[in-house]
Amino acid sequence: MANDESGGAKAPGGEREYRVAELAEEAGITVRTLRFYRERKLVPPPRREGRIAWYNGHHLARLRTITALLDRGHTLGGIAELLSAFECGRDVGDLLGLSGAIAAPWSEESPVRLTRDALADHFPGEDTDENLATALDLGYLTTDGDDLVHTSRRLLDASTALVRNGVPLSAVIAAGREVRTHADALADTFTTLVRRHVLADILTQAASGDPLPPAEVARVTETLDQLRPIVKTVVDAEVSMAMDRRVRAELESWPTPPPTTA
Repeated sequence: MANDESGGAKAPGGEREYRVAELAEEAGITVRTLRFYRERKLVPPPRREGRIAWYNGHHLARLRTITALLDRGHTLGGIAELLSAFECGRDVGDLLGLSGAIAAPWSEESPVRLTRDALADHFPGEDTDENLATALDLGYLTTDGDDLVHTSRRLLDASTALVRNGVPLSAVIAAGREVRTHADALADTFTTLVRRHVLADILTQAASGDPLPPAEVARVTETLDQLRPIVKTVVDAEVSMAMDRRVRAELESWPTPPPTTA
């Protein structure tokens, strides 16, 4: 295998290849991060030559795509699903030409940096090590040096209000875990709906390797932009009506007070 003057090496077919440390440096990540991505199957296996692993330009493009998606607010779990959906012969980086429509984040959350004392101010007497560990495990909180970072200003404010109105923080966190399970199921429902009825033709065309016509790119971009608020409206309406039904049922189950006598 010939050496490449710019780093890495040239495969017999002339394609530039990299050892693991060279690829990590070229992608602007650490070797440990690259290996973590490999373990999560976000990056395809390298070519093996004896005990040496060789990576190519496809691996580099994939790593840069992952970095771009993380910068746009996607989680690694969401990136894995996105990559899997478009693994049918064309890298997801190619499809990001849809004005970022597919990869654009749906959430509008703003993270909040907190000291441990500031967290205690939000939840007086409730900032126990157990609650903190559970919130970290669920991903509501992450650590950044000595500080904590809450992933969502809106959820932090909602949790603070619930605790101030008498709901224990442990119960709020437990409810959050349950809500997330249902939210994941809703996301799966809408993702399947879009994949089958909006992106089916695109996936078929991507598998053939043919570029998408500009008119089709514009159509899909516009459609996905329209779907985002529609999905949120459907979920909000259904949850609101479900609460109405549940509250009525709850009221009907309460015992009727005896009539008062004059």
